[in-house]
Parts: sequence; C-alpha cells; structure tokens
Amino acid sequence: MLLSANLKNSTKALPWSVAAMAIVLWLMWQYLGGRWWPRSTAEKRALLLRANRVAPRTFAVALLAGLLALVALAGYWIVFFQLVKTPANVLGDISPYPMFTIVLVVLMSSLVSPIVEEIAFRGYCQQILERHFSPLVAILLSSLFFMLAHLNHGLYWTKLTVYFLAGLTFGTIAFFANSILASLPVHIAGDLTFFLLIWPRDSKRILVSSGGADAWFWIHVAQAVIFTVLAMLAFRRLAAVRAIR
Repeated sequence: MLLSANLKNSTKALPWSVAAMAIVLWLMWQYLGGRWWPRSTAEKRALLLRANRVAPRTFAVALLAGLLALVALAGYWIVFFQLVKTPANVLGDISPYPMFTIVLVVLMSSLVSPIVEEIAFRGYCQQILERHFSPLVAILLSSLFFMLAHLNHGLYWTKLTVYFLAGLTFGTIAFFANSILASLPVHIAGDLTFFLLIWPRDSKRILVSSGGADAWFWIHVAQAVIFTVLAMLAFRRLAAVRAIR
C-alpha cells in the first residue's frame, strides 16, 4: 500500500515508502519483542518473538544448512515448472523506474516478508504449537500454515510444495537454533534468489512434454537431489550442535 501510494502519480518519485516501511518494521519488532504497553504482556511477547542470541557455531551451521536447502528448493521449483504448466508469479513492471528506486524496493521487499513471516510462523505460531505437540508436528503444522499463506500465488501444487518445504527449512532452523535470528538471513537470501534469479525466468520455461528433457533439465534434477542430501546432512550436524549445548 505504501509503495502503491508512493509511485501512483510519478515513476520518478523518491522512494519514501521504503523509509516508511523500515520504521513500521522497527516499531513492530520492538512491540512484539516486549517493548511498551501493556507491560503485563511484555515478557510473553518477548518470549514468543524468539529473537534469542545464537552461538556463532550454531549460526554458521544453521546458515550452511539453510543455504544448501535453498539451492535444492530452487532446483525443485525449476523442475516442477518444466513438468507441469504453471503460471509464473506476477512481478510488476519495474522498467519505468530509476535503478536507485528499483534496488531500494527490491531490498525492502526481501526484508518485509522474511521479518513478518519469521515472527509470525517460526516465532509466535511454532512456539505455541511446540507446547502442545512434538517438535516435528509443530514444524509440520507451522509449515502448512506458511504454505497456505501463499495461496495468493495460486492453487498450484508445484508452487505450494516448494513453499511447504521452505517452511520446513525455516522452521527446523528456528527450532534447532531456538531463534529466528538464524532462520531470518536464510529466508532473506531465499527471497532475493527467487526475486532476482528464478521468478523472472519462469514464464519462459519450456515444458518437458513440449521441448523434451534437455541437459539443463537434468542438471536441475541433479541440483535438487544432491543439495537435498547435503542439506539433510547439514541439518543433522545442526541437531548435533544443539544437543551439545
């Protein structure tokens, strides 16, 4: 809404909406982290935010596991789009805008969703679920809710499967590190990767049934499989690091 209002009448307007959104995010983080009134809920809000400090070793292993998983997810997304005809996610036409505006808007877009979603799904939601279910069930349920939150991208299993797997990735990191500060940079990296490298090319992907399975298709299949295995090994290491603490 801020961006739409910002650029409604001119493509050359200064991107004040980026600064305004940064303030909104900061205020939200402060409040959900336990600041301000009512004081009776401050401790609970801070606990549910799950923005706990992470040991450097745990953070490094979590980051490695998350980045390996992102490479696998990118592979799955591309393979699915070549197996089943799926509409590409709609990206606005940014060509009329100055590069300065585009860079700032893309950077802020890659911060807004990760910050809001990590707080909502891996902070508040998953921790409440962890009190009533096993960690596995809590992560699965929070990932399901995360997937359903992306139904605005269309009711397509090709997309929703990747969103569910992304939820599993972020949820597992947040659980083992006991902090969204470990899952947040992975989420940001994922959004930037898909914004810049994956989604802009989706409309031009050729179905295997139409153009055959070329070498790049099999490379992406191998990418998905190999990096899934590597990510699982890294997550096992992350679980071991957590057990040592």
